[in-house]
Amino acid sequence: MTDQMEPIRKSVFVRCDVERAFDLYTQGTDTWWPLATHTRHDEVDGAKVERVEFPTEPGKPILEHLSTGDALSWGQLLVHARPNRIVIAWKPNSNPNPPTEVEITFTPEGDGTRVDVEHRGWERLGALAEEGRAGYDEGWDFVLGHYVRAVA
Repeated sequence: MTDQMEPIRKSVFVRCDVERAFDLYTQGTDTWWPLATHTRHDEVDGAKVERVEFPTEPGKPILEHLSTGDALSWGQLLVHARPNRIVIAWKPNSNPNPPTEVEITFTPEGDGTRVDVEHRGWERLGALAEEGRAGYDEGWDFVLGHYVRAVA
């Protein structure tokens, strides 16, 4: 599949300033991300996620650190523009497919912040693109619901 596929676009509103919204999303990821269901820990027998390391330096990996001492990558940080934007080469798996790309923006709006997620690059996955996109379309709703509840 080489045709462009429509990106997934999600938007949520949180009642806090942009700095807090950005910092919770990045530096507080392990306090709100659904670690029991949306991580790679099941690749290592008996492992539990202890923390998520979200770098501030582009080029560095986003890592989940496991109780076994292992660290598994979710992808690579491409852009870190606190407090307004991050871009990630997203690949939370060990399959040979190339990463997709996730861009998250934080925009002041009224008495809070609008957080927009755009997940794109599905065509890079070839035959797996449609299935992958469908799974993430639902998955982002679930994940962002956890984020909104953590901010409240």
